Amino acid sequence: MIEFLNTISSKALKVVDDNISLKEYVPISISAENKALASFDVSSSSEWELFLDEYLKSKRAKVAFGGYIEERDIYKRSTYFNANNEEERNIHLGLDLWCDAGTKVLSVLDGEIHSFKNNLNHGDYGPTIIVKHDIYEKEFYSLYGHLSVESLDHIKVGQKVKQGEVIATLGKSEVNGDYAPHLHFQLIIDMEDYIGDYPGVTSKKDLDFYKRNCPNPNLLLKLSNEI
Repeated sequence: MIEFLNTISSKALKVVDDNISLKEYVPISISAENKALASFDVSSSSEWELFLDEYLKSKRAKVAFGGYIEERDIYKRSTYFNANNEEERNIHLGLDLWCDAGTKVLSVLDGEIHSFKNNLNHGDYGPTIIVKHDIYEKEFYSLYGHLSVESLDHIKVGQKVKQGEVIATLGKSEVNGDYAPHLHFQLIIDMEDYIGDYPGVTSKKDLDFYKRNCPNPNLLLKLSNEI
């Protein structure tokens, strides 16, 4: 599947506003190894937003991206990720694109709405849409998390969507699980009967399974990691 995903398109596919040039994207790490994160309260969405605004300005960028299989401390702030778990869930399974609330969210490929839901736990996705894709008779899914509440108002299960079609907008921290505005974009091979939701963070114990079931979204987005 990894080789297949990598060859679906020879060009970079977009999942946020098509008017933002790829030259205005910059990589970012929010792992515990990023010492810059020690300069503010990482449990505060408003302080995260200030940090990211300054980061984007300093890089003359509009989108900061990264985070696939990144080990993060930010999840310690929410009991949702670690209550009743034998091992800490702190490894991120999607790719984050940090940009302004209200930014248009695009379907990565042709497909249909599989499911949607407002996941309300603290630190969760908030409003979420999952799209089912069937490309060359291979089935997989894309998840779009941290959306605006309005994004769920006029969609229906089974609704057809086209590659690059606007399917949502990004939500503010008040509705997106209490994060600075960003899109959590994740690929999923087997939905395992989940509806409108799928784990976006795992423990080291379960990492091998989720790496197989949730391949790197950058196989489709093809974003450069060079600053």
